[in-house]
Amino acid sequence: MMGDFHFIRPLWLLALAPALLVWWLLRHHTDPAQPWRGIIAPHLLPHLLGGRDHQARFIPLDLIAIGWVLSAFIIAGPSWRREPTPFAEDTAALAIVIRVSPSMETEDVLPSRLARATEKVHDLLALRPGAKTSLIAYSGTAHVVMPLTSDAGIINTFAQALNAKVMPREGDVAAEALQLAEKSLEEAGSGSILWLTDSIAPEQSTSLTQWRSKSDYDVRVLAPLLPGTELTALKANARPVRADFTALAADDSDVQSLARLAKFSDVSAHDTTGRWRESGYFLTPILALLMLPFFRRGWMVPTAAR
Repeated sequence: MMGDFHFIRPLWLLALAPALLVWWLLRHHTDPAQPWRGIIAPHLLPHLLGGRDHQARFIPLDLIAIGWVLSAFIIAGPSWRREPTPFAEDTAALAIVIRVSPSMETEDVLPSRLARATEKVHDLLALRPGAKTSLIAYSGTAHVVMPLTSDAGIINTFAQALNAKVMPREGDVAAEALQLAEKSLEEAGSGSILWLTDSIAPEQSTSLTQWRSKSDYDVRVLAPLLPGTELTALKANARPVRADFTALAADDSDVQSLARLAKFSDVSAHDTTGRWRESGYFLTPILALLMLPFFRRGWMVPTAAR
């Protein structure tokens, strides 16, 4: 943001003082009217002095001074935004939260809601090669199935093995699962949460509101193709989380959208360790244009003659 505007190397701005001083002294020295000032009335000087020297309002010396000022400004390093360190990952971490309950094994979405959810996880990971991902499963209890890892294969293996029988008990502890997701993202410093569920228990409202008040991680719900009443109830119960919704699609448009949304880390939002981005380089073409007239034969002759 422009409110963060500053110079990375502000001491280089001190070079502006000698630039302006030298320019003023040379301009003063090359002024053909200077010897006559104080001798001839100022209103008569323009009529008594003539020739090319007097008529020149813009001389090579002026371009040199402008180039000097611009160079000092560029070297000082104007900046107002951060960028990742050279070896930082440019792909945000992702915590995947899946509800593993008997309702997720309903076969209204073939082969089942849970199976389709795990297929979407596989497709999404394929679009995020090398990105760190964690997997959290919950029902009546919440568990970190796999902490952050860049091994998509192991995430897929554990996701496909999920079923309601492996969960200790039935229920809904969505808020606890989101807390585990947030903890898994703390290692990466930034990222987002993908929540795959077909319902949220109304009694989770208070816990979800409390979690949301303390967390600023983005949450997106990937919902199965639910009947209208179930989808309406899901969106209403997810309101405390202020989550965005993506409907499960028959093609890969849903995972393509999710991959774009979660691809790049927002450095300014969660990371203040990145270095400041140099922005002075964008002014170098202007500096090059200022130097073009010096390639013209005879451009410096009038100044040298003075």
